[in-house]
Amino acid sequence: MNREQIRQRFETLQQWKSGGDRAPHKPLLVLYAIGKLLRGEDRLISYTDDIEENLENLLKEFGPRRDNYNPHFPFWRLQNDGIWEVPDADKIRQTASGDAYITDLRNYNVSGGFNETISEQLQNDSELAYDIIRSLLDAHFPHSYHEDILQAVDIELPLQAFDTRTRPSNFRKDILRAYEYKCAVCGFDVKLGDTPVALEACHIKWQKAGGPNDAVNGLALCVMHHKLFDRGAFTLSKRLEILVSDDAHGTKGFQEWLMDFHREKINFPQRKSYYPIEDYINWHVKEVFKGEYREQ
Repeated sequence: MNREQIRQRFETLQQWKSGGDRAPHKPLLVLYAIGKLLRGEDRLISYTDDIEENLENLLKEFGPRRDNYNPHFPFWRLQNDGIWEVPDADKIRQTASGDAYITDLRNYNVSGGFNETISEQLQNDSELAYDIIRSLLDAHFPHSYHEDILQAVDIELPLQAFDTRTRPSNFRKDILRAYEYKCAVCGFDVKLGDTPVALEACHIKWQKAGGPNDAVNGLALCVMHHKLFDRGAFTLSKRLEILVSDDAHGTKGFQEWLMDFHREKINFPQRKSYYPIEDYINWHVKEVFKGEYREQ
């Protein structure tokens, strides 16, 4: 298997899909496993002693809020993608849908990991590993997540490995103009000369989930509020009120950057036709927002 065939397998991971629901299970497990390889650890990883807890934590941090996170699904299903193996798979009973019984994964202390060919290639070809990491991040997460995910899976990319592609220029231009070059939350509007600084165009429903590059799916946000919005620290109500998560807390900046705006309306764009659409807000509440709304 050559490097292009390996790259293609990682780019075509089979993922569960239902409308715009997010399912980052496989990408997060793959990134976690690549991080271990790059640190010289064994290619086979214990499900019970390692993956079950650590992948669940990654899913809680970077995935949508769910009642159950099911880290055993990607651990088992990655076998179907031609990159992963579970040597003791023959010992494991399967459900009617073909998934492993969690009790068997635990009782037999099963391990899984990239097959030997892929493991050796990734360990010996750092450029390929970095390309796959970058591709997975770009395909499944907004740029505001990338650094946090890399830190969580203990991967350090060289500067040249980061993707420098940007969103379509018209989206940023249209959004900043619609909001009169001010943050929709705090009103931040600093410029150097005629150029806005630290002000960004934010998708409400991510492009990765099919969100369009339309003004009604965007907000002008300062760098801080863009990060907080993408990480689910706050969301919007149907009336375009700012709602802070009860999972968010802190001693420095929490009041000033979040609670001072809780239940306040956003700074509306100049035209009503630019107001965010409810469908995109509902997606953000379901797929990105963490916890529950705080009380007043």
